[in-house]
Amino acid sequence: MDWGTLVATVSGGSIAISGTVLADYLRHRREDDRGAGARRRALYLDFIRAAGVCHARLRRIAQDPDAEVDLEAATRAAMDDAGIHEVRESLFLEATTAVAGAGQTMFERLRTLRRVVAEGAAQDSPAFHDAYHPYIGAVWAYRVAVRRELEGQPLSPAEFGWADWDGTDRCAVCRQTAVQGV
Repeated sequence: MDWGTLVATVSGGSIAISGTVLADYLRHRREDDRGAGARRRALYLDFIRAAGVCHARLRRIAQDPDAEVDLEAATRAAMDDAGIHEVRESLFLEATTAVAGAGQTMFERLRTLRRVVAEGAAQDSPAFHDAYHPYIGAVWAYRVAVRRELEGQPLSPAEFGWADWDGTDRCAVCRQTAVQGV
């Protein structure tokens, strides 16, 4: 019996099997990474949608705060009905550190806006805008963090012709307040 042929056959078979196992492992890993990326993308969108629903409801309440019997309950319902608390918990578990941090900042600014509206601030009041603009700035910071993670693409206010993300430079109420304050 020729031992060289046997050793070559066993070695060749081992290399082929190892290559197949490695290729299969790498394929599954790529699929898992794509699945995680898709889950994160969906979660990031769910979070900003929930925040948007809550923000829109808070703005409606602030348009006529006297129409609400209980502002505290109405603003808390805006947060609860939007489902932002649940999505935020998922964000902490699934998101990267940068996106989770930006999301938490956005959430805290939204809670501040909720408190101001619960205290009776109208949409055209300086108190509302003192909370509103930091929230809008945080929304854009979140978008930038998500975009950086998912696409590696930068985004800046200048691309929109803006001076800053928070919108105070484009806000008629803030400009009017600044003129009256001078």
